[in-house]
Amino acid sequence: MKKILFIGFILTLVTSFNVQAQDCDSIYRVVEQYLVENDEGRVFVSDGQVYTAFLDNEKAEFKTTLYGGSVYRIAASAGTRDDYAIFTIRDMDDNILFTNRDQLNSPYWDFKIESTVPVLVQTELDTDKKITGCVVMMIGFLK
Repeated sequence: MKKILFIGFILTLVTSFNVQAQDCDSIYRVVEQYLVENDEGRVFVSDGQVYTAFLDNEKAEFKTTLYGGSVYRIAASAGTRDDYAIFTIRDMDDNILFTNRDQLNSPYWDFKIESTVPVLVQTELDTDKKITGCVVMMIGFLK
């Protein structure tokens, strides 16, 4: 009996992981489109990183460096609606440089960096709309 319960537990974990991975894959495609297709006709090239976190009423943090003289787009999504994901960019002194929370959780933000700066990017779900799920974020620079 214990063996059957253990196998059932393992199958539940594997199924849950596969569902989460598929969810993250579909969200990745949404975020990728924010970089390559936009109303302004500008194309952003990914920095090569895909920042992904499966969140359950928590936050994820990612460190990166933004280089001076570059125009960037940060894009994030957590599902079928554009306003599920919140991202906040802070400098190393914990000063908020930008948060999309002030922009109705806009799925992306374009900005120019004057001088190179290390930053901490925090992602989270808007818990008024979604408590658990995958958040995918990408950073692109103007081509």
